[in-house]
Amino acid sequence: MLPIPGEDAIGRSALHKATVRLLPLLCIGYLIAYMDRVNISFAALQMNQDLHFSASAYGLGAGLFFLSYAICEVPSNLLLVRVGARRWLSRIMFTWGLLSIAMMFVRTPREFYLARLALGAAEAGFFPGIIFYISQWFPAAAQSRAISRFYVAIPLSSVVMGALAGMLLNLNGRLHLAGWQWLFIAEGLPAILMSILFLLFLPNGPRDARWLTSDERQWIITELATEAAHAQARHGEDRAASAFREPRVWLLGAFLFCSYTGWYGVSFIMPSLIQKSGFSNEKIGFVVALFGFLGAASMLFNGWHSDRHRERYFHTLVPTLGLAVVYLAIALGTRAGSGLVLSAFALFFMFGMATQPSVWSLPTTFLNGKSAAVGIAMINTMSIWGGFIGPSWLGFMHDVTGTYERGVLTLALPTLAACILLLVARQYGRRQGRVNSN
Repeated sequence: MLPIPGEDAIGRSALHKATVRLLPLLCIGYLIAYMDRVNISFAALQMNQDLHFSASAYGLGAGLFFLSYAICEVPSNLLLVRVGARRWLSRIMFTWGLLSIAMMFVRTPREFYLARLALGAAEAGFFPGIIFYISQWFPAAAQSRAISRFYVAIPLSSVVMGALAGMLLNLNGRLHLAGWQWLFIAEGLPAILMSILFLLFLPNGPRDARWLTSDERQWIITELATEAAHAQARHGEDRAASAFREPRVWLLGAFLFCSYTGWYGVSFIMPSLIQKSGFSNEKIGFVVALFGFLGAASMLFNGWHSDRHRERYFHTLVPTLGLAVVYLAIALGTRAGSGLVLSAFALFFMFGMATQPSVWSLPTTFLNGKSAAVGIAMINTMSIWGGFIGPSWLGFMHDVTGTYERGVLTLALPTLAACILLLVARQYGRRQGRVNSN
């Protein structure tokens, strides 16, 4: 990792150990979580026809995951602070693994809706819990890179899911199970296994990490305590309620809501749109896997660049503007040929992934302690509603217009609104900085 202000040999050693010991485990956990969240986009290639689901029914079911997820988000993060990250994150993984496998028993739209609601409630709190957990280990100047190395799980989940999905769907008929049922079984079991690894190897915090020396442990504790004291001096007391009074929490939540409306809307229909270009299920999987590699590279580079220049807002704004252009290209590209469609989806992954490390490094620049735990959960709660609106909207537009293209075209509007909200948050932060310095 690059040095940070005031870092010495002990600090470098402590951060290196935390990076090696924690981030791969967190990354694999979130890779499995995201894979189980969006694997229905591949299952839909067979499931919708087998179960006679309309585009609206599929879109609503895909989105309902985020409804229960949003409702349970803040309570889940507060419970994580109370019972400890190790036990709570392990519990989340175990229950969502069981429920992901249970998706194989779905037969009717109502059962589909209930299963997705249960899965969302089970996974609630996992992502904001990990963001808060990272903030308890890494100083602010190193957090963007740490988040990018954990959040790279999302594009890598597309690599794994893309590589496996086609082969699993091709098991259609084996042991009297449909290919989409094999998909849910094979991609739910790893979550249960990972819950055991979390319980065994994830320390609740630096004080519990036996692999740190006493000096390394003290360095992390002192560094984070100093940052917390500065944050408290700038932004007030460390109380959960203070997160509700911070305008930037609401602005960042609104930004991510608008941004995720487009991201999740397109993510859940991407395999279906690629299939229209004449690709088989197996080829679709490999194409999505390639996009995942490009997204991972883009995320890691932007996280590194954001930390190097100590800047977050424009490292988030530029790729978000790129997404607005990409939605126009996807809508037009389905008529222009497969080349433009595939290029647009590649950029969709690269721009969408590039925004994440920088934007999720912002909350802890103005929140700390319990207010950070609540604030991060609030931001994610607001953002995740975009995951409900986006797929539901595109399913509705498909049934009304007969295609997804017009629905995708409209997604440029909330994405542009997200850019405006981010600029407002930046301006408010600069004004607060001038006020607090006087």
